[in-house]
Amino acid sequence: MKSYRIYTLVCIVSMLGIVACSNWLDEKPDISLVVPKNIEDYQAILDNSNSIFNVNQPALGEIASDNFFVSNSTWQSWPTVTERNTYKWADDPYEGTFSHDWRFAFERILTANIVLEGIEKIYPGESDEMKLANWKKVKGSALFFRAFDFYNLTQIFCKPYDPLSAKMDLGLPLRLSSSVNEKSVRASLQETYDQIFNDLQLAVSLLPNISNNPTTPSKPSAYALLSRIYLSIENYNQALLNADLCLQLKNELVDYNTLDGANIFPIPIFFGEDIFHSDLAPYAALNLISGCIIDTSLYNTYSENDLRRTIFYREFSDDLRFWGSYSTPTDVYGGLATDEIYLIRAECYARKNITTQALNDLNTLLSKRFKSGTFTPLKATTADEVLRLILTERRKELVFRGVRWTDLRRLNKDSRFAITLKRTVNGQVFTLPPNDARYTFPIPPDEIRTSGIEQNPR
Repeated sequence: MKSYRIYTLVCIVSMLGIVACSNWLDEKPDISLVVPKNIEDYQAILDNSNSIFNVNQPALGEIASDNFFVSNSTWQSWPTVTERNTYKWADDPYEGTFSHDWRFAFERILTANIVLEGIEKIYPGESDEMKLANWKKVKGSALFFRAFDFYNLTQIFCKPYDPLSAKMDLGLPLRLSSSVNEKSVRASLQETYDQIFNDLQLAVSLLPNISNNPTTPSKPSAYALLSRIYLSIENYNQALLNADLCLQLKNELVDYNTLDGANIFPIPIFFGEDIFHSDLAPYAALNLISGCIIDTSLYNTYSENDLRRTIFYREFSDDLRFWGSYSTPTDVYGGLATDEIYLIRAECYARKNITTQALNDLNTLLSKRFKSGTFTPLKATTADEVLRLILTERRKELVFRGVRWTDLRRLNKDSRFAITLKRTVNGQVFTLPPNDARYTFPIPPDEIRTSGIEQNPR
């Protein structure tokens, strides 16, 4: 793969400290100029989060989803043809250019593979418990990061999962070593998901229960990611199991009454609900404050006493803008947080007709989102009614959280929830019907030319 080969040199040089993030050089000058040869060195590579593992996650799906619209002048100002074409669901989003989503993800996969290969050579043995714990943390983290990227790539470049066709559908080139001589071949979609699950199950056995920083993976991170992935493929038993295991270890919900709604950016970064922190790629199209306009029909779904109206949204230049990022004010959060896991568990309960527990989880979350003394617990009599309530609140809670594109892909398969997306650009109306082939992006053309892997139909 061209992207994989390009980043081989980049990542190796980064490990040597020659081209690493300046903040990392400033913070770890004693490590940044040495060849990795011990556990601490490999941990330092993983901690280089500002430039590698916790940023630049695939974001084309967020641009293509229905969280926002933009003015014609804003659309025309976007610097890349890929952004402009993605916004209107063009058959060819790239027009011969490359994809940042593909390149950045395989850079991180390569780096994770280098760490996994290196750490295996320095197993400390069972006698030194501290070294063994650190060794397990490094290996578990690298496995988590690799699985996270493989999964995020599937949501852009692979068809939505269907158990009846997954063994035949095209998956990803599963790069599991740092060798640039390995021929790129697309695995099946089933093989791709199997690899992701294998990585995460092993990561769970290695990672610590608690992380001192949400940029560092932990057991709750792995359980949370497993629950998100299983939900995406509609395996509700496993999604429920892993959501529950996550919430047994990390279940904090922040009462929005404790946030300062008058603060221009009321949600602090790394606040209590953050399980694993990651940001989507900073495309100009996703400039939350100055570019992305929120549809009033979405805003009006929040009741007057719902604090998300003021925590999430502000008027800016006579339009509604989203100001409720779980990251820095202008970045789109793509990580894992406890509110999402409560919603996953609630949805799984509802789909299994366990309505009491489903409503309990939903109301537990919503009680932290309304003005004190104003929340009345939601009630419903049937599993279908409960499910609709949960999906409505999922839509309202997880705006600009990197999950809407996946939700559209999976919910479009159910006629009860399928929708047609519409956008207008320069007076022309563009639509994206449910289950359209454009819900799967083409493999970037430079990758096709170099590796010869099979292209997606579009």
